[in-house]
Amino acid sequence: MRKIDTQKITEVVKRLCMEANYYLGDDIVKALKKAQRIEESPIGKEIIKQILENSQIARKEKLPICQDTGFVVVFLELGQKINITGGELYEAINEGVRQGYRSGFLRNSIVKDPLKRENTGDNTPAVIHTEIVAGDKLKITVAPKGCGSENMSEIKMMSPSDGICRVVDFVVDRVNRSGGNPCPPIIVGVGIGGTFEKCAQLAKQALLRTVGIRNPDSFYADLEKRLLEKINNLGIGPMGLGGRVTALDVFVETYPCHIAGLPVAVNIQCHAARHKEAVI
Repeated sequence: MRKIDTQKITEVVKRLCMEANYYLGDDIVKALKKAQRIEESPIGKEIIKQILENSQIARKEKLPICQDTGFVVVFLELGQKINITGGELYEAINEGVRQGYRSGFLRNSIVKDPLKRENTGDNTPAVIHTEIVAGDKLKITVAPKGCGSENMSEIKMMSPSDGICRVVDFVVDRVNRSGGNPCPPIIVGVGIGGTFEKCAQLAKQALLRTVGIRNPDSFYADLEKRLLEKINNLGIGPMGLGGRVTALDVFVETYPCHIAGLPVAVNIQCHAARHKEAVI
């Protein structure tokens, strides 16, 4: 068994929290530059220009890309040959969040109770998804998620008879009803299958994919392209002020489901598509 000390995990999570909030991914920057070239609206072009300038300032000055520094969502791929030593795994992750948000001067946005609304003061706890995998490595992905886009997400328990056309209509309608609220140009994650909670997780995990990389299944790759075209034909445009580029990409992830069910979830990500990963 390979041993990994919790102190190392805390250090990595601390770093990833800051990097995710400071450094926009290269794939997002590339997609925004492409969007600037193809956007027909002068206002839309100017908005994308300012988004790119903002990302450059954030990177240079080590400042948050957005004032909403998000709810920290952590995806773990935990090798089954690993022995975590020196403490409890989830507490180590939360300590990393605590330190990262303090050291990085990142906004604390989490309340202890959804109705009593008292701030925790350190942006913990994180939402942690753990998958046990083969091997002796620990992969940590930190994905801070702002609530402007999260609030525009939705799940629907559809009937198998609804089929692909109703799925497309649901996804496109969800984006249309969102308008400028999620700060477009957006990325749209779609989860299909599984159960109520599984398809929602799939939709969020979909947002971690690299912009421009299609689903390996040609059927779903075509569905992604179809959805992207329909969404960009809505005319919502950058920041909801009109234009050709409403979404930078659409990602679809699937899972087997019950014969009587067809769960579908949409998780929308703003242009500040923050996520960083490390392998220990």
